[in-house]
Amino acid sequence: MNTFVNAFLLTYAALFPIINPVGNAPLLLGLTRRYSEAERRRVVRGIAIYSFFLLLGSLVIGSHVLEFFGLSLPIVRIGGGIVVAAFGWELLNSGHSADDRAAAASPSPRAALDAFYPLTMPMTVGPGAMSVAVAIGSQRPTGLELSQILAQEGAAILGILAVSITIYLCYRYGEGLVAKLGASGSNVVIRLSAFLLFCIGIQIIWHGWQGLAPLH
Repeated sequence: MNTFVNAFLLTYAALFPIINPVGNAPLLLGLTRRYSEAERRRVVRGIAIYSFFLLLGSLVIGSHVLEFFGLSLPIVRIGGGIVVAAFGWELLNSGHSADDRAAAASPSPRAALDAFYPLTMPMTVGPGAMSVAVAIGSQRPTGLELSQILAQEGAAILGILAVSITIYLCYRYGEGLVAKLGASGSNVVIRLSAFLLFCIGIQIIWHGWQGLAPLH
């Protein structure tokens, strides 16, 4: 039981601050402001589902995929950090409001890919969260009994499920906060979130570069 609880808490505690669904909720609501309630609910549900499978794939097969292509975690962090920083920079310097930008980028709110890019990746589950999931999946201790291995794997998967449920709840019910902020307040929060997203991208790039430095 201790092995199960520890693995669950480790997975959830490692992923939650990086994904930061509470901080991303105003940004998502700004980007989907033109959507109807049913469309936004569908998109939020899609984001939660995509997030679960992205994190699960990173946990289970991420290390094997990187090994197959000869990639290292620092390289993935640098490449993903560039994507995150570019998205944050574009949103920060957009001449239009966040909802106008989302409408221009997504002609049809019902399109299935709207929930995946950029709302799920890189905004919600970026390279930082994926690299953490890969690291958790690749650091399985040896010499354990089969029951302990299954308990750790199950707990990690449940931790990812809990993170995905948290994402859904924060995105689904974050509208009350935005309503209290008003239009101008929401725009300030969205711009601030975009700046933080840009800084997160730079930080991910820096961590990737630091990971490469010992290799020189």
